[in-house]
Amino acid sequence: MTGTGQRLAALLLAALILPGSARAETILEARYADPTTRYDHGVLGDAIEWGTLELTLENGTTRRFILPDDLVFEDTAPRLADLDGDGLAEVIVVESSQTLGARLVVYGSEGRLARTDHIGHRNRWLAPVGAADFTGDGRAEIAMVVTPHLVGRLVLLTFDGETLTPLAETSGVTNHRIGDRDIAGGLRNCAGDPEILLAQMPWRQDGDAPMLGISLKDGRLIAKSYPAPFTPATVAKAQACELHPL
Repeated sequence: MTGTGQRLAALLLAALILPGSARAETILEARYADPTTRYDHGVLGDAIEWGTLELTLENGTTRRFILPDDLVFEDTAPRLADLDGDGLAEVIVVESSQTLGARLVVYGSEGRLARTDHIGHRNRWLAPVGAADFTGDGRAEIAMVVTPHLVGRLVLLTFDGETLTPLAETSGVTNHRIGDRDIAGGLRNCAGDPEILLAQMPWRQDGDAPMLGISLKDGRLIAKSYPAPFTPATVAKAQACELHPL
């Protein structure tokens, strides 16, 4: 097969949206590859994004999903999480369109499983927080902050193997500042009750912001204040159950 033919085959494979019943293989690692400057948003500190998602499977093989030129992975790193409770990890990523901005996508070992809609505008981004079982049903919900520099909309998504559906949301929170190379905050679980650790907006480069712990109660996202600013050190202390909300 020619180089062009190989690329077309890879693109077709990457474009697959597979049903949840498709045969899955155990994913051990996930990483981004093929850096690209074709999308110059620069929200993560430079104009370099990623063109390929690489998965290492338990059988020792590597699987590559190559995006077409109108998409990039605009993200820090893929996240592994067992979203449907079957004992196998899925992969959570951010894909951004040249014209429509970011969307959150879940991959399995054979390709895309589910995706949100794009935000709708170029250079509009979302920052994943992580995944945990907020409802107690044995499945993990995904938390993400949509436009963390503008509205700061926290959305909790359910995953049924084929679709991502919003479960609850709130606004005025963030986990990223323009130009920061890392996505801040995360999840903690100190009493069987998952909590999302975020900053209250506005969070400026030259100052601290209050830290909030947000949990799901009766279908609503409820925020509690922490007696400390939102910093890597206080987030780590909260995750270690050494710091608690008021």
